[in-house]
Amino acid sequence: MHISVLVSEALEWLAIKPEGIYVDATVGAGGHSRAILQSLTTGRLIGLDKDPSAIEMAQRNLSDFGQKLTLVQRDFAGLLPLLHEMQISGVDGILADLGLSQMQIDNAERGFSFRAAGPLDMRMDPTQPLTAAEIVNHFDERELADLIYEYGEERRSHRIARAIVRARPIRNTVQLAKLIEACLGGRRRKVAPRTIKPIHPATLTFQALRIAVNSELASLVQLLKDSPSCLRGSGRLVIISFHSLEDRLVKQHFQQWDRAGLMRNLTRHVIRPGVPEVGSNPRSRSARLRAAERLVNTNETDPGDQPHSGASM
Repeated sequence: MHISVLVSEALEWLAIKPEGIYVDATVGAGGHSRAILQSLTTGRLIGLDKDPSAIEMAQRNLSDFGQKLTLVQRDFAGLLPLLHEMQISGVDGILADLGLSQMQIDNAERGFSFRAAGPLDMRMDPTQPLTAAEIVNHFDERELADLIYEYGEERRSHRIARAIVRARPIRNTVQLAKLIEACLGGRRRKVAPRTIKPIHPATLTFQALRIAVNSELASLVQLLKDSPSCLRGSGRLVIISFHSLEDRLVKQHFQQWDRAGLMRNLTRHVIRPGVPEVGSNPRSRSARLRAAERLVNTNETDPGDQPHSGASM
């Protein structure tokens, strides 16, 4: 079962207005969305997810909210054009939880995990052409090594890429994980705190493949680029990330906006889950929350000054 992370913290930093319009850019099973919807009176929530199975699950889980909720299957990189299509000039808050959902991990057929043998897929949107199998079995050794190093921050990427190329064809997730484990001598990387079990040697490579397959960093950059234009004055952006590549991008954009007077960086220090949450949901230990607030420059028009079209919801 998937448990949403930092729910109370996300609501606090979103500063929900009961009559506001909000976006859950990664609706998943609907945990964060439900919390937002429960805080709304006349307000509305737009829920996005590029995974059609997530949209179906959210539709079932959140059916009791009726017209307050609009669900759209779309990568959050397309949020700004979506709002234009819906004739919505600005929203009061955007939340993006960048973590992989437990439902995706638990379904071996999706290929995200090596706990059970599954195809080398890793697509969040099953209609897209690129799969992990294409990368693993057809990218050249240098390209593969660079990808694993850049997206997985794996220092031993060349050794792993060489082993993968020599072992081709690789047919499933377990075969790949065992190959990497053997290649690295079965050594597990330690993580803090010491009480947490060290990660499997294949973890960073699997992370890199997933990011590459789904263009995750490119989508995040587009969301960050467009968010100020999506928000009304005093609207807030809250992002929960799970690894340093994502968090670094978020931190850099927030700092740049703050210096430019476009958005105020609300979280000078990253927000992490408390001990009780980590104890009940170990997955949350890597979560990092950052928040920023849209400012209105006297030399520009606030995108929220125009009236919302309620009919478009």
